[in-house]
Amino acid sequence: MTEFLERLATWLQGLLPQRLASALVYRLMRSEVRWLKNLLIRTIGAVAGVDWSEAASADPDDYRCFNAFFTRALRAGVRHIDRDPAAVACPCDGAVSALGTLDGNRLLQAKGVSYALQDLLADDPACDALRNGSFFTLYLSPRDYHRVHMPVDGQLLRMGHVPGRLFSVAPYTVRQRPGLFARNERVVSLFEGAFGPFALVLVGAMLVSSVTTVWAGEVTPARVSAPAWRDYAGAGVRLAKGEEMGRFNMGSTVILLLPPNALVAPEALQPDQRVRLGERLATLGGPA
Repeated sequence: MTEFLERLATWLQGLLPQRLASALVYRLMRSEVRWLKNLLIRTIGAVAGVDWSEAASADPDDYRCFNAFFTRALRAGVRHIDRDPAAVACPCDGAVSALGTLDGNRLLQAKGVSYALQDLLADDPACDALRNGSFFTLYLSPRDYHRVHMPVDGQLLRMGHVPGRLFSVAPYTVRQRPGLFARNERVVSLFEGAFGPFALVLVGAMLVSSVTTVWAGEVTPARVSAPAWRDYAGAGVRLAKGEEMGRFNMGSTVILLLPPNALVAPEALQPDQRVRLGERLATLGGPA
């Protein structure tokens, strides 16, 4: 796609009734009409290039609705979590959209485009501890496994739902729309690890009907204009590396944020490189 077409497609997204479209998709993806949901599963699975051999079940009849297929479990043994205590494991299947070190409070979105950590985390106090830290932005395409797992052991401190737009997070939109991840609706989960605080941000997108976490269930608050936070510091929510922490009901982007000096070095990853759940993203080097 040429730059002109990318800009045109990005502009047109702003004209679409994003929430209406997402609400309609929400209902369609949860239809239990057998012929309809099986048609959706077979058609979209084929178009997206889903690897059925990895799914816990390859039979559309085993899925209650399309969303159950989209958030399907994997067969045992098809992903291996790096159990080295020093390893930061990849939290999902996807492609590397961007990675690196924050420049103060700025994260790279795409070449020549950055955005503020405070905007992404809605001015949460954790911003101070994550300044100059490391980040990994991972894009999940429709063919990918859509559950998100813990990259390291952590205790949940708080979770925030940040309202926003629902622009596509396809690579061309990432290149063309500044501050995309800080403008889209998202769920921010803040944890305490052995090396200090870290965050997992699940960014919504067009047609992403909701996000689910293992501790709060489906996060679909009523239309609100301000971030809503829940304190979990005393709730004893502890998750081990490799455990599921949430899932996208349709696909989007995961951003992992780590404090400064937590890593020795990231792995030799490149933008657009495919990564898989459990692979080593980086090696821990010490406390923040």
